[in-house]
Amino acid sequence: MRIISQSEVERLMPVGACVDVMRTAMIATSAGDVNLPIRQFMPVPGAAGKMAIMPGSLGTAGKSDDACFGIKLVCKYERPLIDGKPDPLGTHVGMVMLFDSIKGVPLAMIEGSSLTAIRTSAASALATQLMAREDSTRLAIIGNGEQAARHVDAMMAVRPIDHINVWGRDPDRARAFAASIAERTGRTTTAQATPDDAVANADIICTTTSAKEPILTGAALKPGQHINLVGAAIPTSAEVDSEAVKRSRFVVDYRPAAMAAAGELLNAIEAGEVTQTHIAAEIGEIANGAIEGRTSADEITMYKSLGVAAQDLASAQAIWAAAEREGSGLEVDLLS
Repeated sequence: MRIISQSEVERLMPVGACVDVMRTAMIATSAGDVNLPIRQFMPVPGAAGKMAIMPGSLGTAGKSDDACFGIKLVCKYERPLIDGKPDPLGTHVGMVMLFDSIKGVPLAMIEGSSLTAIRTSAASALATQLMAREDSTRLAIIGNGEQAARHVDAMMAVRPIDHINVWGRDPDRARAFAASIAERTGRTTTAQATPDDAVANADIICTTTSAKEPILTGAALKPGQHINLVGAAIPTSAEVDSEAVKRSRFVVDYRPAAMAAAGELLNAIEAGEVTQTHIAAEIGEIANGAIEGRTSADEITMYKSLGVAAQDLASAQAIWAAAEREGSGLEVDLLS
């Protein structure tokens, strides 16, 4: 078994390469070649934290040489700013345990926070590749944390982004974030006063916040835009309102997960704005060519990202395979 650290994850799985890994994972998900129990959360007594538990399997033993199963364990803790900057630990700390399905033996223990951050932004990039207009050049990022920065890189991997608008609750942090993105990417990057200002002229919008209530309204959306909803992952949280859901061609990563935890969709259903049939497709159904991603240039498309264990397992296996080829990571024999 290999133990693969955060720095190795970052080196072995750049977001551009991960987009194709997500394509394969989501096609398998929509084809049913997975086992994906709905994630569970366990509160940590006496602490402002919880553990997320995501087991799953990908592929079928005997039919696929790379069939695997495993579990992701993530500790989610709200961490206060340190001197006005995010805690280096981040809000998610964890690991992915990867097992071989044929032999039932552990292959790797892989640092989970970077793996999750990369595969989440890569999944949004896949949705953008399949649904956003090909001439999309203007990006709006709502939020200024790690996923905001990751999504800048992910969107640039699939569309010719030349201008970036940023909005965050703290104007000073938003301006600092915009400056850092401009310096790193060489793209014109501007902090905006409101979410509506940020998305006014955007082709692609990524919401990457910890908002409990909607921060973006359907009234602010323009024809032809594509939106990736990334931040809210529980049924009681939502980043956009029901009008935004109603106006969009709404695509999810996995229908059972969406009906359990997609707060934006569930709110719209409860309000009587839409029904469950408003889900136009799973992203894997678009990736495999069964359903169109965008049906017109003026259509508003929306991808709700919740994340599924298949994404973690596919990423983990790609990282493990790369580490195997070059002999990186720490190899240990658990059975000796």
